[in-house]
Amino acid sequence: MDIAALSMAMSQSSLAQSASLQVMSMSKNMAEQQGQQLTEMLKSVPAPHPNLGGSLDLSV
Repeated sequence: MDIAALSMAMSQSSLAQSASLQVMSMSKNMAEQQGQQLTEMLKSVPAPHPNLGGSLDLSV
């Protein structure tokens, strides 16, 4: 394989990797935003019964 072909192949590989990382970053940011919005939504909804869910009994 000559140098020019190798250079082009490496460049295309680098571009594909960069695009993939950018898409993953965008989806991560979107998931974080949705998580924050869900947390805010759950905080704004009052509990159906104030005494329920205050404690958790576990037995192993």
